[in-house]
Amino acid sequence: MTVHQDEIRIETRGHRHMHDLTADVARIVAGAGIRTGWAHVFNVGSTGVLGTIEYEPGLEQDLPEILDRLIPPSRDYGHERTWHDGNGHSHLQASIVGPEVTVPVQGGAPVLGPWQQIFHLECDTKPHDRRIVVTVQGE
Repeated sequence: MTVHQDEIRIETRGHRHMHDLTADVARIVAGAGIRTGWAHVFNVGSTGVLGTIEYEPGLEQDLPEILDRLIPPSRDYGHERTWHDGNGHSHLQASIVGPEVTVPVQGGAPVLGPWQQIFHLECDTKPHDRRIVVTVQGE
C-alpha cells in the first residue's frame, strides 16, 4: 500500500462562494502514481465544505440558497450569543454537509460520473485562504 499526500490552496470570497476542485484532485491523483485505491479530500477548517455535484451555474446558486433556507443567517444561534461574529449559521451549514469526500481511484484517476465534480463551498461570512488536504492511498 502506498500513501501520497498533497494540498490544494484556494482563496474564497466568503459566504456561498464555490470552487470546482476536480482538476486539482485529478492532478494530485495522477502524480501519486497510484493506479487503484481511493482519494480522500479534506477541508481544514470548520466553515468550509466538500462534496460532489454537477458543477454548473444553476446548482452553484441552488445549493447555497437551500442551505440558507435550512439554516439562515441569524443572531439567534448560541454561537452568536457567545462569539458575536455573525457566522453561527456557517458552522451549522458546514456541519450538515461535511468537510470531506472520498472517491475511488481506478486507472490512476478519480472515479466520477460524467456530470459529477468535486466542489468546495465556503459557508463562512468572510473570505478565507483555504487549505484542502488530498490523501491518495492504494497500489
